Amino acid sequence: MNDKTILQHINELVDEENRLRAETAAPDANTERIKHLEEQLDQCWDLLRQRRVKREFGNDPDSAKARDIGTVERYDN
Repeated sequence: MNDKTILQHINELVDEENRLRAETAAPDANTERIKHLEEQLDQCWDLLRQRRVKREFGNDPDSAKARDIGTVERYDN
């Protein structure tokens, strides 16, 4: 997966998240899906950051791997 593909996927996830948040008929019905989208976005941004750092230091960006959600979500803690 290259940077362009990751960014495209991020845009798709953001579009879906925005659409779900805009739905006013049953906002609570989308809570779980929105949480899942947020987790996927965090993973994509993490992967993109890994790729950029590897490239910056002369390493192969394709060696970056998506990390599990538990790892990505604990960054703030």
